[in-house]
Parts: sequence; structure tokens; C-alpha cells
Amino acid sequence: MKYYYSTGSCSLSPRIALQEAGLTHDSEAVDLAAKKTKGGSDFWAINSKGYVPALVLDDGELLTENAVILQYIADKTPEKKLAPPAGGMERVRFQEWLIFITTELHKTFSPLFNPKSNDEFKETVVTRLKMRFGLITKQLGSKTYLFGDDFSVADGYLFTMLTWAKHKGVDVGPALTSYYDRVAARPAVQAALKAEGIIA
Repeated sequence: MKYYYSTGSCSLSPRIALQEAGLTHDSEAVDLAAKKTKGGSDFWAINSKGYVPALVLDDGELLTENAVILQYIADKTPEKKLAPPAGGMERVRFQEWLIFITTELHKTFSPLFNPKSNDEFKETVVTRLKMRFGLITKQLGSKTYLFGDDFSVADGYLFTMLTWAKHKGVDVGPALTSYYDRVAARPAVQAALKAEGIIA
């Protein structure tokens, strides 16, 4: 497999999943502004959507979109318990929160990264994000991770969103701050942060 990423982007999430799963893979950084890989390839030719993450499988199939890549990785290594088994209500609830993270958190952050967004609009976005993180806090409750004692690929995605929140000064409250620190301490997460060039 070959994984295409961009430091500081949402590609950190599947990178965490790959590390947690222990799946062998190559990786290459992408300059999203120039749409070029570090090796000089035209990224448009690799992924016609023009953004990361992108995972090219050994048979040449291309996977995009966080929620899809994360579930693929989890299902490749069921023994790691990175997602509930497919077919049951547990998996449906897992998907419900995974999609919530991708639509209600991930996409909501977009204006905060857009230099054309004015301060008033950004304030509205931050208020909305705080409400969304409040719902996540309720889901977390007193659990170690979103769905109990087992770390899931959804936790890696939420951690990525909390990284953005920290960077943009969005107050997520003490429960999610403790959760962030707990996830950050995981060896696979540390390895992913190093691989993405976020920490030395």
C-alpha cells in the first residue's frame, strides 16, 4: 500500500490507523497547493479529487475519504479491534459517530483555515464547533475511548480534530483535553505524529 498525506491535514487520522493496525505501507507527502507529490508526480493523476488522504492498495485500487479508509484499515486487522465487526448495531453506532466527526466537526473547521473568512463568521463557526464537541463529550462520558476501553479508528479521527481545535484556540473543555492527552500518549499515535513531521 502507498499512503499520500500532507502534514497538518486530516491525513493524520488514517496514518494513526495504519500505525495502530501495524500495516506495512509506503508513504509520500503531497504539496496540496501545487498538487505535486514530494517525488514530483502530478497528484491529480493519482487522485482526481486533488486532496488527501489517499491510499493506493497493492492491486492499484485507490481509496479516498477518511471514513472509508479508516474502516478499510480496521477491517483488514479485525484482531486489533479498531472498529466493531460489520453487520451488527455496534458497527452502525460506530459509523454514526464516525460520520458525525467527518461532517459536523471536520467540515465545520474549514472556514477557520480560510484566510478569506472574516472574524464574525469565524466566531459563529467556533460556537458551532463547541456545541458539536459538547455532544462528543456526552458520548465519551467516563469511558476511556469513544466506545469503551478499546481504541478505535474513530478515536484517531477525533484526536486529529482536537489537534486542529488546539491549533485554532477552540476550547473543548477538560474532559476532551484529558482524552486528547490520553490518545496522544499512545505509542502508535506518537509514531504517526513523527511520520507526519508534526513532532521530531
